[in-house]
Amino acid sequence: MGQLLLGIDLGGTNIKIGCFDSSLNVIEKTSIVTNSESGPETVIENIVTVSLALVEQANLRFENVAAIGVGVPGPTDYETGTIIKLPNMPAFENLPLKKLLEEKCCKKVVIENDANAACWGEFTIGSGSDVKDMVFFTLGTGIGGGIISDGKMLRGTSFGAAELGHLIIFPDGRKCACGQKGCVEAYASASNTAARALEALGKGRESSLKNVLENKGTITCKDVYDHLEGGDGLAKEITDLTAEALALTCINMLHVTDPEKFVFAGGMIAAGNILLERIRYYFDQMIWKMKKETVEICFAQLGEDAGIIGAAALAKELV
Repeated sequence: MGQLLLGIDLGGTNIKIGCFDSSLNVIEKTSIVTNSESGPETVIENIVTVSLALVEQANLRFENVAAIGVGVPGPTDYETGTIIKLPNMPAFENLPLKKLLEEKCCKKVVIENDANAACWGEFTIGSGSDVKDMVFFTLGTGIGGGIISDGKMLRGTSFGAAELGHLIIFPDGRKCACGQKGCVEAYASASNTAARALEALGKGRESSLKNVLENKGTITCKDVYDHLEGGDGLAKEITDLTAEALALTCINMLHVTDPEKFVFAGGMIAAGNILLERIRYYFDQMIWKMKKETVEICFAQLGEDAGIIGAAALAKELV
């Protein structure tokens, strides 16, 4: 066995860790509870301990690990490897994670925003492996993004590039958690797709979703798409606006970066073709007619492993 790579996805709830060979084939992987309330020092110790155990579990030696990549759920200083701020993990603000892990593991370490890491994974061996320019969206509680231009990750001056969920598509529209109004995230994330359905029911709209609300006390994005397939009119209205918002964002990004592919990832893509086809429909309806656009709109391929694969792929860049 040659050089090994570790890919780590540090989440607010769980930490995923994968051990990979130099071709990014997964050898072993595991997941542990983050337990962020215990503080950064304990979390880092747990990462190191579990990483060592994971390599040993594969009957390999930690000394053969060439580099470690870590994706984190918030903005990071890519050059210094410092976490700037994690919304759900306040104790990690201004944490020099790269330095701390390098001292404990004696390995090269790279730290990256988790959406960028997942984007790099899809670009390296997933849906974007056949292109040099792509735009990547993660659809979940919020909307994250990543941009690959001419084979390189776009990070920006302060490493804040590709916050695609906060592109304003409807000026003075719905209030977003970020403080802006009219962000695509405020309309098309999984949580806000469900929230718009709840708001409509609160205004007295008729829908089969009313039974879900009465039985469960809430509505999820999955519920909305399930009832769309059942022919519910409100569910269609809600999901149409979700698709329209995402299509509009794709059009804006097309005119900025001219990618070969738009790749959608995250839990929301479990809705399947009914989501993808509506995004394509609205894209075709709204895009200019000056020329025929050949950009592909597709789903990601790597699933829940995109984060650890992308982190390992970034680590490979250090070797």
